[in-house]
Amino acid sequence: MKAAIEIESLSKIFRGRGSDDIEAVSQLDLTVEPGQVFGFLGSNGAGKTTTIKMACGLVQPTTGTVRLNGYDVRRQRGQAMQQIGAVLEGTRNVYWRMNAWQNLLYFGRIKGVTSGRILKARAEQLLRELDLWERRKDPVGEYSRGMQQKVAIAAALIADPPIVLLDEPTLGLDVQASRTVREWISQLTKERGKTVVLTTHQLDMAENLCDRVAIMSRGRLLAHRPTTELLDLFRREFYQIRLRGSIIPADVEMMPGFSASQENGHTVLAGAVSEELSVFDLVDWARRAGLDLVSVTPAEPNLEEIFIELVERADQAPWQDSGVEQNGSYSRAISEIGG
Repeated sequence: MKAAIEIESLSKIFRGRGSDDIEAVSQLDLTVEPGQVFGFLGSNGAGKTTTIKMACGLVQPTTGTVRLNGYDVRRQRGQAMQQIGAVLEGTRNVYWRMNAWQNLLYFGRIKGVTSGRILKARAEQLLRELDLWERRKDPVGEYSRGMQQKVAIAAALIADPPIVLLDEPTLGLDVQASRTVREWISQLTKERGKTVVLTTHQLDMAENLCDRVAIMSRGRLLAHRPTTELLDLFRREFYQIRLRGSIIPADVEMMPGFSASQENGHTVLAGAVSEELSVFDLVDWARRAGLDLVSVTPAEPNLEEIFIELVERADQAPWQDSGVEQNGSYSRAISEIGG
């Protein structure tokens, strides 16, 4: 089966004054299989949005290629753009002076839907599914932030593209609107067979929705695995240590990668151990500090904890011009996790 998205040796350098060039994306290789929700995760400045914009043809890569269902974005732009619908974070994806109905008809026509009957039927279906039908004749500028986002998503799908790129689709939405969008994303793949690429800072949403995730930091790929597999890999590293009483913040700082919380008179430390700081070292530390150890148990990591752990490891590793130079447990972890 042909990959929905193929990214090979993709780099983007934004030229600055003098030597102030910024490498937003560095030698990225990534494949997204069809019919899945693919989570594209990273902190601000990690390179996610730049990658998405290169896939949309909005930013020209410095090196490398992006293919959408086999079509090269740079060399076969027209055919490639027919493969995707996109909602980009931080931009106006629809016209606010027009109403929702007018927006969908407009974007449908410019995206090549020539049949008026088919176009109107799709527009009505999308507006009804997103609970916008009763407000379809109101100017989009009068809508709430959540309603505007729904119109943008509908506009991205009006031409029925096989690939949908959603950059922070639930940003600024209330709980009910966010839930509607989440349920709809799941429907797009399970019921309609579309490929959805999702960038989000809401890692609980990514964990629940995404079949596979990629994690970036400073323009480089740290992990690329099925979500369940990534959780399984880290399950052996995460522990919960329960101590009787309280400890001071300085004690917690001595245990990098661990967080502390209070629960029923106990201090609960949770985090990932490494070769440099094993669980046995932590137990010895607690005993030497005169702390009353209650229990040490494996903990179930979530995607947020794994994300933080990977990014912190990346921040502690030296980055060289030739790429990522890693050593110790970080090198072994990345080689194992990277996929």
